Amino acid sequence: MRKPRLIWQVVPAYLAITLLSILAAVWFASATLERVYLHQAVEDLQARAHLLENRIQPYLLHLEPTLVDTICKEAGRSSGTRFTVVLTDGRVAGDSREVPRLMDNHAERPEIREALSNGLGTTVRYSATLDLRLLYVAIPVQHGSDILGLIRASVPISSIDQQIRRVQLRMAAGGGVIAALVILAALVVSRRLSRPIQELVRGAEAFARGELGHHLPPPGNQELDALSTALNRMAAQLHNRLLHVEHQRNELETVLSSMREGVVAVDPAERVISINAAAAAMLGGDRLRAVGRSFPEVARNLAFQRFLKRALAAGEPLEEDVAVYRDGESVLNVRSSVIHGADGSRRGILLVMTDVSRLRRLENMRRDFVANVSHEIKTPLTAIKGFVETLHTGSVDTPEESQRFLGIIMRHVDRLEAIVDDLLALSRIERNDQPEELDRHALRIGDLVQTAIQVCQAKAADKGIAFRPEGELDRIVFADAPLLEQAIVNLLDNAVKYSGPHGQVHITVEHDDGTLRLHIQDHGVGIAKAHLPRLFERFYRVDKARSRSMGGTGLGLAIVKHIVQAHGGQVSVTSAPGEGSTFTIHLPLPDGA
Repeated sequence: MRKPRLIWQVVPAYLAITLLSILAAVWFASATLERVYLHQAVEDLQARAHLLENRIQPYLLHLEPTLVDTICKEAGRSSGTRFTVVLTDGRVAGDSREVPRLMDNHAERPEIREALSNGLGTTVRYSATLDLRLLYVAIPVQHGSDILGLIRASVPISSIDQQIRRVQLRMAAGGGVIAALVILAALVVSRRLSRPIQELVRGAEAFARGELGHHLPPPGNQELDALSTALNRMAAQLHNRLLHVEHQRNELETVLSSMREGVVAVDPAERVISINAAAAAMLGGDRLRAVGRSFPEVARNLAFQRFLKRALAAGEPLEEDVAVYRDGESVLNVRSSVIHGADGSRRGILLVMTDVSRLRRLENMRRDFVANVSHEIKTPLTAIKGFVETLHTGSVDTPEESQRFLGIIMRHVDRLEAIVDDLLALSRIERNDQPEELDRHALRIGDLVQTAIQVCQAKAADKGIAFRPEGELDRIVFADAPLLEQAIVNLLDNAVKYSGPHGQVHITVEHDDGTLRLHIQDHGVGIAKAHLPRLFERFYRVDKARSRSMGGTGLGLAIVKHIVQAHGGQVSVTSAPGEGSTFTIHLPLPDGA
């Protein structure tokens, strides 16, 4: 149903109020005028009656009705007023128009009774004989304290009615003019009201379309101005809230995009609600195209699909490792949690995927480390136990054989001691692998190299190997001298160990872009490329038999790696079988070095 316009609600109300006001004013004015005119007429008739009172009083005293009647008729003709003289018993003694003896007794007339009781009686009564409304005023005629009779004067009040009707007509005409002006004013007011309201409506529609930057002008009156201000404030607050929501959404998008974990939200129908870049990369799909598609289309992995179905059916958190194959095998740890709506209903499942391939490899390395250290310790312990049992049972006949067995036992004990010392050193370095926890000082790198050469000089001399230090040996590094010296010694010891007789080991120092590089190059047997990624693992050996025969513990390169990392650097290696190996320590140089 179409609602009426504001103008058709304002104008009728204004007109109704105006008409009611005019009618009330006419009625009030008419009543007031009638009371005024009647009051004046009563006073006039009262004065006329008093004038007649003096003339008829003697005739009433001696009761001469003929003379009373004659006087009434003379006075009535001269004044245009009807006079009636009534005795106290109600009989008419004289009348200016009628024959007294033919008139009714007037004792029960209201004005007569009122005059007898109050000294003045007035009434307005319709006369059927004259077809007029008449005003009657009666006063008593007294002689001393005695009432001789009453004089009643009456006149028609049609002139008063005519005067009041003329006033009413004029007021009605004026009211019509006023009503027309009111209608015109109502039209103007309604237009003035409706125009800013229409502006507010258009502004609200603009707000509804999302144009929150639109500003409503002040309408010019207090009420609508307050509404305009409230709407502008609402739009500004809504704009700020939308910006806040958008900012939060952008922050969430940024967080999800920057997460290394993959996050996928799936509804109960297995459609993707949201997915971040990491999840799309893990699943090998396009992030933008994945939203709205079914999860089996996005994750073409049967194990993933089965996990999702179990998670949707279970309604509780689940966790599982899933193997995916894309550019090699990767292991993803997938955790699920239920997405609840504001009303507590289930809206879907959230999958969080973490690439645990490296963690699983580290776990394998840990297991290998435990197995290797057990093997490294068990081998000499087995030998020691065997030789000790042989000596204990007395199976050795000669002192020379006993000495040989004791020498073997001693070598295995030394090997065990070396393994334990290296493990303790490695553990100590790992506990203090932060640069601020080292006892660091400004040192000349050439001094550290020279000290390390002196430590390894005896072994090198036995094989006729010469050390060749060269390059920027005067460079200053900020380091823990004993630790960095141990790292250089371990690399020099390996270089001597795996170099042929009468070879050379080159020690070169250079720098570039604030980084010092210390190269230790030998010309020994070299290392195959397949072994290089695991070369710095604990107990990893390229040739286990050869390494053990040379007395190595398998921890030297791991110690080097952790010492260099504790100094904020890194160690790398390049090698090829038969061409030797080059180990490089990369250290950051202090400012100004």
